[in-house]
Amino acid sequence: MGQKATSVLEQIDLLKSRGMILDLDSEKIKEILLDIGYYRLGFYWHPFSNPTTHDFIHDIKFSDVLLLYYFDTDLKNLLTKYLTRFEINFRTKVIYEVSNIFPNSPTWFADTTIVERNFVNTFEKNYYSDEFKRNNQAIMNHHKKYINDKYAPAWKTIEFLTFGSVFKLYSALKDESIKEKIANYYGIKKPSVFEAHVRTILNIRNICAHNGVLFDYHSPKGIKAIPGLDITDKNRNTLSGVLKLIAFYINKISPNRCNDFETAIQLLKKGLNIQLTVKGIIAQNID
Repeated sequence: MGQKATSVLEQIDLLKSRGMILDLDSEKIKEILLDIGYYRLGFYWHPFSNPTTHDFIHDIKFSDVLLLYYFDTDLKNLLTKYLTRFEINFRTKVIYEVSNIFPNSPTWFADTTIVERNFVNTFEKNYYSDEFKRNNQAIMNHHKKYINDKYAPAWKTIEFLTFGSVFKLYSALKDESIKEKIANYYGIKKPSVFEAHVRTILNIRNICAHNGVLFDYHSPKGIKAIPGLDITDKNRNTLSGVLKLIAFYINKISPNRCNDFETAIQLLKKGLNIQLTVKGIIAQNID
């Protein structure tokens, strides 16, 4: 479309000129383009187009593009539910384990003998920002009650950190044996492997949280294989591998929830059976 903004009618004409079959009512197509956006939908019709000419192939229909878009949206919503389960579990493990190892240091997350100084320095700056206190009433209430405390204790403060910040805190722990103990909860022996896995999970969580494109996910760094995780060279970098990774960790938390997760994924994929072209696109990344 170049560098010039176009009207929705021009966008429809452009799709038609490139060979897309507009099989929905014109008013409905207008509504969808004004709702989702031409540029965002472009990520979902890109697999059906010639990368050089941008013309559409395989007699692709507008409804096919929507099917892929809504599959991606439903998948992100589904993953968010289960990734939240892992995030809370991981957060709880970090709080519980480290707090009980250092019972006399309730604010161990800001103790440079326990946590790397770079994390502590960044944390202190963020903790005293107006935004952190304003968004977390429990933190404000703590300091009103305990006016001499520099920080609220770990079991309060860490509950309000983002998933990414909790992961950085775990990574910044100086004692490798503590990191190993937490990793062992999930059946992982080496903290470095656990960190690589959580980094991948965190990346997927961010895609879901910020409405990124997920169906064609490809990681430049392959998922590290471990016993019990069915990862092969074929799916080490794909969304299929990521789903197996998430299932592995959910299973460590609750086998029943893992069964629910895997069943939900299969049901979502089953809905694509009605459209073989879209199913083929998905199959490239989810076996």
